[in-house]
Amino acid sequence: MSKKNQTNIPFIYTSILYIAGLLLFLEWLYPVDEVTDTVFLGIFVIYTIFCFFISILQVKWWLSLLLKGFGVFFILNGVYSDHSFWSKHWFTELFADFGFNIQALFARQWFDLSNMFRTLLFLIIIWLMSYLIYYWFVQIKRVMIFSVLTFVYITLLDTFTVYNADWPIIRTFVIAFLALGIANVLKEIQSESLQSYRLSARPLWILPLVAIVLFSSVVGYAAPKLDPQWPDPVPFLENAVNGDGIGVGGVIQKVGYGENDSTLGGSFVQDYTPVFKAFMQEENYFRVESKDYYTGKGWVNSDEGDYVEQVDWDITFETFSSTVESNPSELVLTFDERANIPKLIYPYGARHVVAQSEDVALLLNEETGEIRTEVDDDAVNLRGYSIKYNSPSYPIDLMRNSGAPEDEELVRKNTRLPNNLPDRVGELAKEITANHESQYDKVRAIERYFSGNGFVYQIEDVPVPTEEQDYVDQFLFDTKAGYCDNFSTSMVVMLRSLDIPARWVKGFTSGEKIEEDVNELGDDVYEVTNANAHSWVEVYFEGVGWVPFEPTQGFDAPNNYAVDTSTEDDLLEAPEAPEMPEQDLEKPEQDVQDAFNPSTGENDSKFEITKTHGIILAVIFLVLIGVVVWKRHQLRIYFLERKMQKRKDAAAYQDAYHYVLRLLRHKGFQKDPDQTLREYAMRVDNFYSTDEMGRLTTRYERLIYQNGSPNIVDDELSNLWKNLIKKILG
Repeated sequence: MSKKNQTNIPFIYTSILYIAGLLLFLEWLYPVDEVTDTVFLGIFVIYTIFCFFISILQVKWWLSLLLKGFGVFFILNGVYSDHSFWSKHWFTELFADFGFNIQALFARQWFDLSNMFRTLLFLIIIWLMSYLIYYWFVQIKRVMIFSVLTFVYITLLDTFTVYNADWPIIRTFVIAFLALGIANVLKEIQSESLQSYRLSARPLWILPLVAIVLFSSVVGYAAPKLDPQWPDPVPFLENAVNGDGIGVGGVIQKVGYGENDSTLGGSFVQDYTPVFKAFMQEENYFRVESKDYYTGKGWVNSDEGDYVEQVDWDITFETFSSTVESNPSELVLTFDERANIPKLIYPYGARHVVAQSEDVALLLNEETGEIRTEVDDDAVNLRGYSIKYNSPSYPIDLMRNSGAPEDEELVRKNTRLPNNLPDRVGELAKEITANHESQYDKVRAIERYFSGNGFVYQIEDVPVPTEEQDYVDQFLFDTKAGYCDNFSTSMVVMLRSLDIPARWVKGFTSGEKIEEDVNELGDDVYEVTNANAHSWVEVYFEGVGWVPFEPTQGFDAPNNYAVDTSTEDDLLEAPEAPEMPEQDLEKPEQDVQDAFNPSTGENDSKFEITKTHGIILAVIFLVLIGVVVWKRHQLRIYFLERKMQKRKDAAAYQDAYHYVLRLLRHKGFQKDPDQTLREYAMRVDNFYSTDEMGRLTTRYERLIYQNGSPNIVDDELSNLWKNLIKKILG
């Protein structure tokens, strides 16, 4: 395509074509916040428009590079840093984060990449796409390829995810066909070498194109349609996976609330079919029932129990005693028409239900907490009801001082274990709780144990125990990979091995918040799907009652406590990734809008940057990257040391100790799965001819297993840490 022909096309038409490319690309961005965990999509949309605006103006390459690059770093600063854009602290944070992530990339530790670095990569992709689409749409005018890819992308998302692409498909159709029509006209103009003034003077040619595309879209939307010629793949996939519970019998299951828990294990696929919406002011775990007898393979109830009708829909089932402080609250549940759970789904502290179906009877099983909904002895599904409940605040002091339960039958029933349970399960429970005296501290120690120690949350390739294997023993010592059933069952069994009354509970988590402040009461709307079916643990404390605990990685029971537990959580917290700056979800979009407000005078600068200057800047940038990568350990050590000196608390020392473990892994010191920290430390000390790793590990174990003091870091500990790192780095 010659430069002469390019000049025959008026700017207005190339601009329209490029804007069509922008609109099609935005269709790729809109689903991101629904199918991923992205929470600031607006920033990406603004940056996309900014990049396309710069490209359509065809500014010099170096100015485009500076403007788009400035946009990237301005967004990262606004979202992830509390420092101003020109602050040296911000640039130090940026380089340290970049160096850490480059190291993670080389080590192929993809899950260690920080949110800032992921955002950086996504912004760079948007940056590159602005050039690619300009090339496709304006320079070579091949619109069909990207249009077809956009259709395929949004239709696949519509089929296999929660994204509803009805209107996106219509928008894409209109935009794509307008772009195709304009592109073909412009190609003909170029090939025939028509004069540009004729095209500019007679723009009415575009009106028939617009009319035809809009008419075709309306007809296509309104016209009757044939039934699908092929089966819908989603129902096929849903039917291909047996059962409606989590993991039964070794086949891949569809996640959701199921009845049969006698054989746990096996992989499952997520199912995001809505179950109900909850209108409430705070997050809740929704209880359905508990089970008390562990068979070695799963859970059953030891007896059916008696079902008692709840008079006037007043709920008599109680999990905590009247001495526990509680706050009166109310929530509303509305169920999807596809939901089929003929049981009451209720929060902790439920006391009264209000529903329109007056003929429905609520039948409570006092043993399990299950509340059936029936009409004339036939199970029915309630489509909506409100629940008044007392939200409890569990007293930690009382739980820590709780003595042995007086109800011997309760203890007997909730501490039973199979006779063939491997002894090492109980031995592990004793080892974890060896340094704790109170029942509460033992429970918390076991709960926290699953946050590290090699355990991972996993829904694929989850094995089913063989006939000779115990379900808990397999998870604790062989696989260490599974989902909520694995974690919750293992915690209950280990607690029972210590004669602590515990039971296994099923229900739903709070789901995802989809709307805020929907009424005058300030209720938020949460959508709960089959994927939110969950199991957790309840532990009995004398004088308090049954208290929920959450051992599953990635989940956090929304409990309220009567005292501040921040110090205790810091002390008991298991190993985790280094802290990153919290995301400010409100500030960035306003900052980005201010930053991208077009300014004047940029091109009138008296200082003319030549190609040589650009090369020098690029070399300096590459050198800086090299220095950051080269000095990444020193930067990380500097920040960790400052953090320990400033805070002197358990969290600071925990991060420092984890960094030592990470360095050792990179140096080839892999910790064996069955190796204790002390054994691992002895191996390290023998290699480096020191005792520093052992002393650091002793302090770390004391931190994990005891209620250490807030000021845990002193000069001696800090010097030990620095000396060991020097030896490791050589």
